[in-house]
Amino acid sequence: MGLLNKIKGDKVIWIIVLLLSLVSIAVVYSSVAQLAFKYKGGNTSYYLIKHSLIIGFGILLMYFIHKIRYSYFSRISQIGIWLAAPLLLYTLIKGVSAGEAARWLEIPGTGLTFQTSDFAKLVLLIYVARVLAIKQNELTDFKVVLLYLLLPIATICGLIFPANFSTSALLFCSCYLLMFIGGVPIKYLLMIMGAGIVFISVIVLLIFNFPDAIPRGQTWKTRIENFSSGDAEENYQAEQAKIAIGTSGVLYGKGPGNSTQRGFLPQASSDFIYAIWIEEFGLIAGVSVLLLYLILLFRGIKIAQLAGKNFGTLMVFGLCFSLVFQALVNMAVAVNLFPVTGQPLPLISMGGTSIWFTSITIGIILSVSKENTSEKEQEETDEQEA
Repeated sequence: MGLLNKIKGDKVIWIIVLLLSLVSIAVVYSSVAQLAFKYKGGNTSYYLIKHSLIIGFGILLMYFIHKIRYSYFSRISQIGIWLAAPLLLYTLIKGVSAGEAARWLEIPGTGLTFQTSDFAKLVLLIYVARVLAIKQNELTDFKVVLLYLLLPIATICGLIFPANFSTSALLFCSCYLLMFIGGVPIKYLLMIMGAGIVFISVIVLLIFNFPDAIPRGQTWKTRIENFSSGDAEENYQAEQAKIAIGTSGVLYGKGPGNSTQRGFLPQASSDFIYAIWIEEFGLIAGVSVLLLYLILLFRGIKIAQLAGKNFGTLMVFGLCFSLVFQALVNMAVAVNLFPVTGQPLPLISMGGTSIWFTSITIGIILSVSKENTSEKEQEETDEQEA
């Protein structure tokens, strides 16, 4: 009871985190068979223990972050935004590569790597919320919007773009929605949308006519063409994911550990883990995970509405929307509604620092929720004393 009393904030979110963590441990243990045979002589317990420790540390991070007053993150974002751009640039030049993309930096002396875009994404969303709250009365001036919002957003998204188009696009969409909610005039938003459409059109033209002219252009072209054609042989990953879902037995799945497609899906424990989850546990389990993310979004919106300050409201909405949006995109890829993006499923996909940044994100949301509860309790006490 003593520990439970120390846990503050929205209890529903805590329950969702615990449920998704249990889902993650169960499905990762099953889906890493191919990795285990390739690198650890078939020892799946290694990955089970490692992933469980990562999840456990993530929950600890969440606990300590939620104890911090959320107003402190406003100042932290000011420093973080200046660190994010050089880190992203350094990653592009000297980062650890996966395929053709340099996305990771190695932490010296630890053997661990972290994806700098995870840090940049978190910092940028908090920074945008800060600017929108502080500059609320100056947003009618386009120079203010350009200098304090568009320039940082374009810089961070632009530096993420060469190595990770999907993360850059999702982050830009989250920032755009945040600007809409934060009161940026519609005429400016339409101008930004127009510029975005022109930019995407130019990129698409380059991809299909001069794919080697931009980093990863050939990869993006191939993914779009494979998705559009629906060719089973060329669209291998999505096809294997569809087989996993289609052979799941619909309602209840094949049972824990009985996946067959985990041996064929290259990213069974990360990008396509949702397909393995449905294959083993069925459609009901798949819909249940979707509902958990939607409930998380609903609770986040409720916390944002109750926040006493604009900064808290905007920050919670931006962070929660970005998290759930990423989850929906991952699930859409697994059921072949979107081309392959490489986005992990938050709190479920196997990972290291990506899980920890997600934990920090939820910890910040819980920090706002905690202060909302404290303010409400104080108001009730004052009313009783009066």
